[in-house]
Amino acid sequence: MKYLSEYRDADVVNEYLAELKKIATKPWTLMEICGGQTHSLVKNGLLSLLPKNIQMVHGPGCPVCVTPLHLIDKAVFLAEEKSAILCSYGDMLRVPGSKKSLLEAKANGADVRILYSPLEAVKLAKENPNKEVVFFAVGFETTAPANALSVLHAQREGLTNYSILTSHVLVPPAIEAIVQDQTNIVQGFLAAGHVCTIMGIHQYFPLVEENKLPIVITGFEPVDILQGIVMLVKQLESGAHKLENQYGRFVSDEGNVEAQKILQNVFTIVDREWRGIGTIPLSGYELNEAYAAFDANKKFDITIYKVEESKECIAGEILRGVKKPMQCPQFGKGCTPLKPLGAPMVSSEGACAAYYHFSNMMELT
Repeated sequence: MKYLSEYRDADVVNEYLAELKKIATKPWTLMEICGGQTHSLVKNGLLSLLPKNIQMVHGPGCPVCVTPLHLIDKAVFLAEEKSAILCSYGDMLRVPGSKKSLLEAKANGADVRILYSPLEAVKLAKENPNKEVVFFAVGFETTAPANALSVLHAQREGLTNYSILTSHVLVPPAIEAIVQDQTNIVQGFLAAGHVCTIMGIHQYFPLVEENKLPIVITGFEPVDILQGIVMLVKQLESGAHKLENQYGRFVSDEGNVEAQKILQNVFTIVDREWRGIGTIPLSGYELNEAYAAFDANKKFDITIYKVEESKECIAGEILRGVKKPMQCPQFGKGCTPLKPLGAPMVSSEGACAAYYHFSNMMELT
């Protein structure tokens, strides 16, 4: 299949691995931002094939993983106490809140539904005019345009029973927060190609220049990731710091301009709390005042107090690249996909889930 099979070619993979071994003369610590990239690294066994002096650490690029406890508690509250039809993507249902997950709320009788598009939720609202329908809008810049469109569609249809509970987070501020953290060990980043497909590449230039930080925008297949690592290591070995685009078959400099216009129209950029990390300035989207009627936070009287994460869960350190899943004492013991302490163990993009399901593909170090 064009644009897929050739990026899984074992011969090309081996060529990039051989090149890496030649050019990497020093130890380097690199971070792949996106959870999809993490899963590709782990399930394809790439971590154990890399030269010993190339260490990959895993970033916060799993929007489900960084959705804070109190927002999950709000979603549960809406489903149970407000009798809303609560809709979201499948991953979100299994993530634990402070007391229960949405899946547990569903098992207790709440009307919680898994959807593949927020436009399905708008259709539900139209079909159920006497019920409030809330879509739990989680994701990076990649999914934000579809959630914004759902609000525009609901407004056009004159629906008053549709709203979204927003937990959108933005990638560039997260990279900045990691770089500025005192515990940071990352020397170069693989940026998420799908985010740049929407937003273009221009947001990354200030990060590169101000922090003298090499960044390579990368895809998700084995060849994509290895080529991105080679590009990063070449920069680091030569003392360069540039923004490069490995994912040129999908990412243009300007990105999807029409999608960006929709985002600018519907959302405003705000400070956002990231689960396990804390509040990152100007790192999230909320509906602007023109669409306040579709903001579940404003529409419903919700008083949910923030609670602390489990002290046994080190998800925050894993999401910042400080530790790896296997370094958590609870990994595979007190924390499993069936009984998770934190979101990275249940999300399809979570680093802990990747290590748990594909540990036979890698060296457990």
